[in-house]
Amino acid sequence: MNVEHSGQWPAGYKINPRVCDLSHDLIEKYRQVPVAVAGDCMGRCVGAIGLRPYHGDIRVSACGPAVTVRVRPGDNLMIHKAMLMAKAGDVIVVDGAGDLTQALVGGLMRATAIQRRLGGFVIDGAIRDLVEWLDGAMPVFAKGHTHRGPSKDGPGEINVPVSCAGLVVAPGDLLIADADGVIAVPALDADRLHARILAHLEREKGIRATNEAGTADPERFNAVLRGKGLPV
Repeated sequence: MNVEHSGQWPAGYKINPRVCDLSHDLIEKYRQVPVAVAGDCMGRCVGAIGLRPYHGDIRVSACGPAVTVRVRPGDNLMIHKAMLMAKAGDVIVVDGAGDLTQALVGGLMRATAIQRRLGGFVIDGAIRDLVEWLDGAMPVFAKGHTHRGPSKDGPGEINVPVSCAGLVVAPGDLLIADADGVIAVPALDADRLHARILAHLEREKGIRATNEAGTADPERFNAVLRGKGLPV
């Protein structure tokens, strides 16, 4: 019996179809959005914690639909399968439980990802072959690194909701990552949120101009302090 088509999976395994309801135009618009600004517009309490860019040029960012993977710590069998399912521009998001004892992705997988024109990796776990990543050709955000390689035995799940370094990511969410951090925008919210982001950027532009000119209104903060009972 072919379990991939029967819907009856062995315990610990699941492979769901790729999900993407985001338009190409909307994804391209988000490439210009700083993660910090997206986070401000999502309540300032959402995003991965403890991941860092390992691809050399921190100006290189990642933006694309999430292909999610949950693996057993130190095992990358399902990451290989997810890469084969992913389309150009997709970002592979891996819940590796934050384990740093074995690397989940390395230089050989990086070469495959470049050939398949993937959008990058976000890994709650370790990577290796650090020098190979430094040219910035493939964005990777990970919790750490080690020389110790992975097993390829499973189990694991593909395109299920995952928790990646404290960030909940659903398959098909818009994943954006830059030097400041990593965040996932729910696909259903992406269009509406982008309008809010544009307004936020416009407000910041005005604040930056007054800060640079030294003409910022002190009442912006004094009024808040007085509201808390401080005599300013």
